[in-house]
Amino acid sequence: MDQNVATGQPGLRERIAADTKLAMKAKETARLSTLRLISAAIKDREIAARGEGGDETGLSDADLTAILSRMVKQRQESAKAYEEGGRLELAEREQDEIKVIQSYLPRQLDGAETEAAIAKAIADLGAGSIRDMGRVMAELRARHAGQMDFGAVGPMVKDRLMQ
Repeated sequence: MDQNVATGQPGLRERIAADTKLAMKAKETARLSTLRLISAAIKDREIAARGEGGDETGLSDADLTAILSRMVKQRQESAKAYEEGGRLELAEREQDEIKVIQSYLPRQLDGAETEAAIAKAIADLGAGSIRDMGRVMAELRARHAGQMDFGAVGPMVKDRLMQ
């Protein structure tokens, strides 16, 4: 079993596999369905990586976190579209899937923590103008992958750098 070396905890992939087995045994059909979607997305990405000449060691937990973050974003967009179309039962199903997927993502930073992370990244890099925005965003992605919505953070960084 692959474990996180730093913490001794099972890796994300192993947690998902174990939870899939538990959901099967408990006959939790909705949760099982979502876990299978996660596994399929991971497998698709592994196949694509092999086709691109990627390494054979597989995907890291950071790669898996990126996949899960994309899945959450897709479901949020779908839920919004279903709500606008009056399909509330489908929107609710998307929201249920989001909850399952998010249980495998790191805790999201709140507003104050996000502001502090932005300020720290700007200070650490000595960023002083809008030209440094790419470096600041790259630093935030490296430090806080899966912990913040970078679509929302981008404008906050831009505002901070334009002051």
